[in-house]
Amino acid sequence: MQIRHLGLADYEPVWRDMQAFTDARTADTPDALWIVEHPPVYTLGLAGKPEHLLRQTDIPLVRTDRGGQITYHGPGQLVVYLLLSVQRRGYGIREMVRRIEAAIIDTLAEYGVDAHGDENAPGVYVDARKIASLGLRIRNHATYHGLSLNVNMDLAPFGWINPCGYEGLQVTQLAELHTPAPTLAEVADKLIPHLATRLAPTEEETA
Repeated sequence: MQIRHLGLADYEPVWRDMQAFTDARTADTPDALWIVEHPPVYTLGLAGKPEHLLRQTDIPLVRTDRGGQITYHGPGQLVVYLLLSVQRRGYGIREMVRRIEAAIIDTLAEYGVDAHGDENAPGVYVDARKIASLGLRIRNHATYHGLSLNVNMDLAPFGWINPCGYEGLQVTQLAELHTPAPTLAEVADKLIPHLATRLAPTEEETA
């Protein structure tokens, strides 16, 4: 997989670049992971309900084309966009989500954090608090959008929404669970190999 580090970049131009990359894909286009950090922004999924934004703020709201409800991105959150051929993987989207969650759980375990998924609510949780969100879109037989992992950020804007559409859902971040707080680059260096390993199809799946 090709790895791109985009640094701090506005949400909407990166989203449009993902769409263009996906639309231009051919059978030979390498899969890619784009690593990015966004300035403050709320994003609302295709079926997202505006009432999950509980108060008006200066944070922009972007209606996007991923699955899911409303979430928040901001500095100190690691975002990884997964531009992957579905056909090349040999397994379905539900299995892909499970494997992405497993890669995040593996990464958090390296920091001594015991995390888990939830079959009824995609994402990764520590106890009942959400630490990572997932949202994907399939187009041209490939995925785009991806995951966000809270590392060391201002969590207050999550309190102004129903995160992922769940009233009262609490969020957490790695900085609250591990001392010293790691940098985004350090967490990315651990997460990317776990994603590559977990997402790799088995010989049976590619047969």
